[in-house]
Amino acid sequence: MANFFVNKSDIDGPAARIAGEEAGHISRVLRMRAGEELTLCDGEGTFYDAVITDIGRDEVLTKIGRAYPAPTEPGVSITLFQGIPKNPKLEFIVQKATELGVTRIVPVNTARIVARLEKESKVQRLQKIAAEAARQSRRGIIPQVCAPVSFDKALELAGELDLSIIPYEEEAGLSAKAFLRGKSAETLGIFIGPEGGFEPSEAELAANRGVVPITLGPRILRTETAGLVAAALALYELGEME
Repeated sequence: MANFFVNKSDIDGPAARIAGEEAGHISRVLRMRAGEELTLCDGEGTFYDAVITDIGRDEVLTKIGRAYPAPTEPGVSITLFQGIPKNPKLEFIVQKATELGVTRIVPVNTARIVARLEKESKVQRLQKIAAEAARQSRRGIIPQVCAPVSFDKALELAGELDLSIIPYEEEAGLSAKAFLRGKSAETLGIFIGPEGGFEPSEAELAANRGVVPITLGPRILRTETAGLVAAALALYELGEME
């Protein structure tokens, strides 16, 4: 069944209004009609079974049935601290991280980045990509794509989380599996370097601030691969891929 996001303020008792791009997608792309069923999501983790009662070009009205917690949201909230890569890699990362179940993507200005993410319009585009991926993968929330932060600010944000890891090519002893197995956490941070990786001083600073260096194996992964692998491993080891 098709899944669409609505503002919670547009849910009024047994009725809900769908507007904007979501309404246009229903009417012009999917060409749905009154009487057809769909699933609504309020973006806060609740799904609603609904039936279209009236459909226009820019507005769709529905009747709501059952409300229930989104079964697609993991129990652990993952923040991906991503060293800013060249375009279009960050768009790919945002899309796939959303599909996997990541809650927040924070672009990070690190020492070795060769690209910048300075325009607000670029962050808005990334947020739109997250919304589209959330709809496709039936997420219960739309992950937040934050404005870029400094590496020190990223470490400050990580300090608010239960656990944080930093896959680092110089770490050979501690695997993600060994560190995460048997642990429980409500919040987890994952630090990923840009194309050139982290400076040794950055990895050392992260470790001193409580971010645990781990290895993802003997092969060096690209920046657009490493975060997705780390997130998938974390979700698996924390029992969220069953």
